[in-house]
Amino acid sequence: MIKIVMGVLLAAALVVADTLTSFPADYYKIKDEKAQKERFVKILYPLILKEEKKIELERKFVEAFFSHFTEDGIANAEAVARLAKIAKKYRIKSLYDKEEYLKKIDTIPVSLVLAKAAIESNWGKSRFAREANNLFGEWTWGKRGIVPKNRPEGKRYKIKIFSSLEESIASYMRNLNRHWAYEEFREARYEAKRKGAEFGGFIAASYLQMYSQLREKYTRIVKSTIVKHEWSIFDERDEKSTLPDSSKEIAMLLVKGEKRR
Repeated sequence: MIKIVMGVLLAAALVVADTLTSFPADYYKIKDEKAQKERFVKILYPLILKEEKKIELERKFVEAFFSHFTEDGIANAEAVARLAKIAKKYRIKSLYDKEEYLKKIDTIPVSLVLAKAAIESNWGKSRFAREANNLFGEWTWGKRGIVPKNRPEGKRYKIKIFSSLEESIASYMRNLNRHWAYEEFREARYEAKRKGAEFGGFIAASYLQMYSQLREKYTRIVKSTIVKHEWSIFDERDEKSTLPDSSKEIAMLLVKGEKRR
């Protein structure tokens, strides 16, 4: 039943997923609160899955690389270059520290992403969501950004501007996967996966107190949002069904001593 529901939702949403960059104008014209919230999910869900797939592919490459490297003791230059690029993206300190890669390169529970986006952007209706595609209130100290109206005197941070909702989602996931403040979250996720234990959004929220100055109160808000809207169903998806076959690409990168065809 879960797969049927998810399949129908995804099929309907993917029609506009590749062309949608911001919340469409008609989204803000929806008067019925329940209908608008359902539309919110339909808009964000396929974008979240798209970013999850990218992370899954990076993780699979890393797993294949270290499996091959351990067995043969040699890695080709192209594979090492790709590994170095991933290491830079996730701020991996040691190029060949497999455990650090596996702790940092992993998916984020969909229910958590939806809940945080809904809370931080007021269901896509906040000024920052409308003007900057910023769903999670991320800051920047660069030249390009929106100055918050209530920014304390002397502070220089701005609200980061994203070119699309997808870019905002990707930035949020990358932030959780590499920033020092969320190390506890990554450790808990790593241990859960190692033990084959559940690690959905409700559980994950407990390890993200550093995300807000509200600390425990914020965690409770995130959890109640997930429960209220029954979003835990999104964490029960069959991940294998959403992941494209990348075995050929990975194999080609890891082959040594053969000419690429």
